[in-house]
Amino acid sequence: MERPRAVERVLREAAPHEIFDVLRTLIEHRHRAVSVELLMADYAMTELRLVHVLPHTAPPLPLLGTAAGRAFGTQEPHCVDGPASTVTVFVPVSVRGDRLGVLSVTLPVDADGLDADGLGADGLGTDGLDANGLDANGLGADVREELRECADALAHEIVVAGRDTDLFLQARRTERLTLAAEMQWQLLPGRSCSRPEYSIGAQLEPAYAIFGDSFDWSASADDLVLTVSNGMGEGIDAALLTNLAINALRNARRAGLDLAGQAFLADQAIYGQHQGHQYLSTLLLRFHLPTGNVEIIDAGSPRIWRLRADVVEPIAMDPQMPLGMFEDSVHVPQHFAVAPGDRLLFISDGVYDALSPAGEKYSLHALARVIIGTRLLPASQVPRAMLEELLGHRGSGPAADDSLVVCLDWHGRPAAV
Repeated sequence: MERPRAVERVLREAAPHEIFDVLRTLIEHRHRAVSVELLMADYAMTELRLVHVLPHTAPPLPLLGTAAGRAFGTQEPHCVDGPASTVTVFVPVSVRGDRLGVLSVTLPVDADGLDADGLGADGLGTDGLDANGLDANGLGADVREELRECADALAHEIVVAGRDTDLFLQARRTERLTLAAEMQWQLLPGRSCSRPEYSIGAQLEPAYAIFGDSFDWSASADDLVLTVSNGMGEGIDAALLTNLAINALRNARRAGLDLAGQAFLADQAIYGQHQGHQYLSTLLLRFHLPTGNVEIIDAGSPRIWRLRADVVEPIAMDPQMPLGMFEDSVHVPQHFAVAPGDRLLFISDGVYDALSPAGEKYSLHALARVIIGTRLLPASQVPRAMLEELLGHRGSGPAADDSLVVCLDWHGRPAAV
């Protein structure tokens, strides 16, 4: 098969809706693959859905308890025996820490248990490689790297192709999105990202009918700007308000304004449109990547919790006016610091105020318990796990409000060599 740059070039030259078909043909020719499939994670992060000409009819795979879900969760290739002397390899499709889905490749196995490229269907080594030169996933190193390179190239092209085709967005849906949810998902930067200094994961519920909660992030060489918003209202009104606020914040950020300037511009934009009848509760944070110093404006925000050395505690700031509530509001930044190993959780009131069928609120004790219970999970998996716990409390009925969880793991800048 073509090496990485050649594969990327071939995918770039393909029509947006055909990029996966082109990659499938390359893999089939190089590895004699029996089948090659692409599975996309749905909006609720509970299923993997087959990319197909008619995506709504393809049966999904649950993320929990499946080989494909394991590859998606661990972000490592995973292989399983298949029928008729085949082995299926599941490779994560991700870009800069944002998990999009899984590439599934089924390959034939010869009488010695290896395919033509050294992929085995059995034999797991305890020292990293077994007698056949396979790693603990049952993959030969060359095959593993080739498939990962293909999956990485595909992930980048899927993100770009989303501007020109609906194929991959359609494949993510287990049901129709409300119009408000469509607007909100198109506004988001992704659901996870990572750099050496930090890892972020985020999730919204109800995924197919969200209202006004939102998050945004942007990084430069030395700064990460993170925004977490708790939108006012329901349906289209809430989505329009959040879109106005997020785009005003982005406009100010891209103009080079500091955090206070960003808050001022967004505040004026919202007040100018709604005259104080609608407003947005927002957290604005700027993390200085070399030092871990954090500048923050708490504009009637979602709450912040910190997990440090297995101790859970809230981070309280002086609350300021929500964006757009009053004309000419002045927002003053405050400061705190994060240390390597810290985990920050930003949680909207849809979590705190969620009621059980008996009318009991989700307690702070329960929240602290689930924060501790998910401490070993990577940041990308924490929001989904916490919202699953919330669903167990709330029950299967319709949600009264959005629920938003953003998790940030701070690693700190690696020392220069």
